[in-house]
Amino acid sequence: MATSSHSTKRANSLGSAGSRGSSTPPSSAGKSSNKRTETDSRQVTKTTKQQKPSDRLNPKTVDPFFDAAKAKSAFASVYANGGVPCRLVHGSVKHKLAWDTPPEQVPFDPVLVTLAEGLKETVHPYTFVSFTGFTTLLSTPGASQKATPLLPKIAPPIRAALSHKDDAVFERGMECLTQLSSVVGPALNPYVKTVLMALSKRTMDKKYKEKVTETLQQLEQHGGKEVLPIIKSKVPTYCSIFG
Repeated sequence: MATSSHSTKRANSLGSAGSRGSSTPPSSAGKSSNKRTETDSRQVTKTTKQQKPSDRLNPKTVDPFFDAAKAKSAFASVYANGGVPCRLVHGSVKHKLAWDTPPEQVPFDPVLVTLAEGLKETVHPYTFVSFTGFTTLLSTPGASQKATPLLPKIAPPIRAALSHKDDAVFERGMECLTQLSSVVGPALNPYVKTVLMALSKRTMDKKYKEKVTETLQQLEQHGGKEVLPIIKSKVPTYCSIFG
């Protein structure tokens, strides 16, 4: 019985020694196992997220609700950031602009130039703001002296409006060109050639042939006889108002 008791104690001692001699204590093994489980869980979750049907059908690089037509243009961004000192007022019959600064006190540079660049807009309210703002500033006292030095910056946007495929943009471009001609007079002559190509193309359209002819007549009336050769060079069929 003594021998059996001694053997049992020795076996227990060896078992304890074996546990202490193990390279990974029981508690450490448990922690390592938990970490692996958590890592695997995160990987499974990540894989699950990546495999969502919506992700496969609508990749993050493509927004199915994005409307390119509503993306802000350069003019829209300037207007939204207060670069144009006016705001649209919706009326029951028609809209109007409310100016933060009286129009006659608004600096033409850069506001008039910015409004000219907005003439090619096709989305409301930018169409209304750019056209109404441009024509309003040109109607203020001293507009001729303020606008003339800016013609190199104003002429290209007006040409862009006249070259636009949208009929409404083209029509606004003609109206602004006519008013600008009446305000600055012969000072516009050096820039007339840049807009004639767009106007000459529209003479082929019965819808605009008469209106284009009236615009050319305004250019000649305000530009004088010296502008006639310029007009004839691009629109040979044009007949002078001076006979």
